[in-house]
Amino acid sequence: MFKTMKECTEFIFTLKAVDHKREPLVLMREVLALLNNPQDKLRTIHLAGSNGKGSTVNALREMLQHAGYKVGAFTSPHLERVNERMTINGLQISDTQFLHYMNKVAEIIETHYGGEFPSFFEVVTLIMFQYFADQDVDIALIETGLGGRLDATNVITPLISIITTISLEHTAFLGDTLAKVAFEKAGIIKEGVPVIVGVKSDTALTVIREVALKRHAPCLVLGEDFTVENAIQGTNMQHFHYQKANVEMADVSLKMAGSHQIDNASLAITAILTLRENRAINISDEAVRQALANAQWAGRFEQLPGNIVLDGAHNSEGTAALIQTLKTVYPNQNYRFIYAALSDKDHTNSIALMDTVATSIAFTQIDLPNAMHAEKLATLSTNTNIAFNENWKELVQTVLHQKDAQDIVVITGSLYFIAEVRQWLQGERK
Repeated sequence: MFKTMKECTEFIFTLKAVDHKREPLVLMREVLALLNNPQDKLRTIHLAGSNGKGSTVNALREMLQHAGYKVGAFTSPHLERVNERMTINGLQISDTQFLHYMNKVAEIIETHYGGEFPSFFEVVTLIMFQYFADQDVDIALIETGLGGRLDATNVITPLISIITTISLEHTAFLGDTLAKVAFEKAGIIKEGVPVIVGVKSDTALTVIREVALKRHAPCLVLGEDFTVENAIQGTNMQHFHYQKANVEMADVSLKMAGSHQIDNASLAITAILTLRENRAINISDEAVRQALANAQWAGRFEQLPGNIVLDGAHNSEGTAALIQTLKTVYPNQNYRFIYAALSDKDHTNSIALMDTVATSIAFTQIDLPNAMHAEKLATLSTNTNIAFNENWKELVQTVLHQKDAQDIVVITGSLYFIAEVRQWLQGERK
């Protein structure tokens, strides 16, 4: 049994999905049954997608909280501590509660499975379901970890499903075409449950529509069944016009920057309005508006003092959105990129996109087994001003020291990298 959070987290971080060859979801369902199926006691919203899940969850949480609901949110990855992955009304699960639920899982694994633990993500998912059920949350917002069809979270029948975007990622697991990735993400669509879709690729959309049709799930698509127009980006706030059938919301204010965040907000609005139409929740248009004007999400175009931007753009779709936002918010300044990423990502396209706008680009790496080497990343860039250093703290200090008043330092790539830099910068500022 685990007595301290340090002992517990050190153990669960060693658990890898590849170490076990069980049929997907079988162990999840068996263990949940032994825990009296806490997932069946929850009203949920289920989210899958390559980018935008966290921001969409954040918008949904703000709206529902504003309307007085007790909202659980299960997100990944964490930026500083694993407790961040499960929050209720923004407050993280306590160490005591985490250990309590972890030990219940550990007892079952020891007793029924000879101590052969499932993956890290399956373990934290099992903890989350118990915690949210015991705390009697009104609605739980649940992000998939990887894909959807075989994801550990895909044991729920939600009130509504959301698929944010589709891009090539985790190709070893999800497939090497947009159609294959879309099929995996569409695995969260349940019989008769509405699905809200922000996907723009025709190839991916065709697959999602086919799955929705087969499962008799109403499918609402951004740009068709609901629209956003008249977007205006200011320095601290952007505004847009939203419409869905006979519902119109003019001049909606959004704190988060970037046109992709307007898309994410529109998915959240559509989910809320659909739940309201289905009488699953009671919420006013005003609550929606006020929530979006306040919603923030750490590590997503997060602007820090000293002209530093942190953004976890971990694939080429995210990088394109980041660059578009930079051009809108800081149109006349130089961009000095610092990039570190994991080896299973589409680096070539992401780096090519940064090369088109970067005054300089510096590569580094983080201490993870699947981190891409800094020198290898550097060989993919055609920029005339390239640097690389395996020690990310040294590299960040060097770039910050070299920058002048017209430079924006953009720290991007893996969210694990963003998390480490963010924590370190906060410590440096203190």
